[in-house]
Amino acid sequence: MEDYKKLIDICQGKHIYIQTHNFPDPDAIASAYGLQKLLASFDIPSTICYAGKIDKLSTKKMTEIFEIEMYSYDEIQSAMHEDDYIICVDSQKNGGNITDFIGDEIACIDHHPTYEDCDYLYSDIRLVGSCSTLITDYFRQLGITMDVLTATALFYGLKMDTLQLSRGVHQEDIEAFTYLFYLKDDHLISRIEKNSIEFHDLKAYGAAIENIKLYGKVGFAAIPFSCPDALIAIVSDFILQLNEVDLTVIYAYRQDGIKFSLRSENPDIHAGEVIHHALRHYGNGGGHPSMSGGLIPKEMVRLLGNYPDDKIRDLFLDVLYQYKDELQLD
Repeated sequence: MEDYKKLIDICQGKHIYIQTHNFPDPDAIASAYGLQKLLASFDIPSTICYAGKIDKLSTKKMTEIFEIEMYSYDEIQSAMHEDDYIICVDSQKNGGNITDFIGDEIACIDHHPTYEDCDYLYSDIRLVGSCSTLITDYFRQLGITMDVLTATALFYGLKMDTLQLSRGVHQEDIEAFTYLFYLKDDHLISRIEKNSIEFHDLKAYGAAIENIKLYGKVGFAAIPFSCPDALIAIVSDFILQLNEVDLTVIYAYRQDGIKFSLRSENPDIHAGEVIHHALRHYGNGGGHPSMSGGLIPKEMVRLLGNYPDDKIRDLFLDVLYQYKDELQLD
């Protein structure tokens, strides 16, 4: 309670920029939107911003249905100054999936592990299932009444990031889910979830199915064309459903480099640690025990040599060899 009020005190009298990671997913969008509504209740104006793009049908529908105003960095860069306050939401400065904006990152609200420490005036990093859970807790502890749109957005963000409460769930997530369940609008949830896959998304599924290679219980699949972050993650979840697979390494070749998504259903194998160590000399990566992401920037791809798929396989298998018995690696 005392810590939450500290954030409000820091932000008083300022216009706040709420920054998500570069390709905001439902949890990032919901968390930023919820925080914006929370700050508004204390008469603190804010702008939600991101780099990259909103590139999935379900996230685009979400911004439209809830009338969430989000601005790309290109749209607001000329208006920002070095002393502007930025709050990182569902992300951390120097986290690898967030662009360094003009301004001062004074606060961070996130649910991912920290791989590079940063000094903030205020920090709330809890390893729970979703960032929406944390924002929900702010409303509850500060005694702020939550409107139905905010509750529904946060409910959807929590639901999506925990895969229907089946992945990385903590007690705090259950409490937030229960609280939001009675405030949400079921009709709005239904509108978001219907027709959430586009026709061209099927090509990514097809490419992954065609290219999948199994090494013990590790499934690798390369998508040889550009895909949004969210779609790569969805394909990773899809491949993990194979009975023979306990860990997936799915990646797509894009203009900005090679984007990765990992999923692990073995509680002893931390997906975030695996990708962090596998990519440490070529790019960056991190995340939760059961799911993680990473990127090899385009300028580093050449270091993979003439056979990048083979090199990528070896980078991950070298890290995973310590689990050779569990993963049935030769």
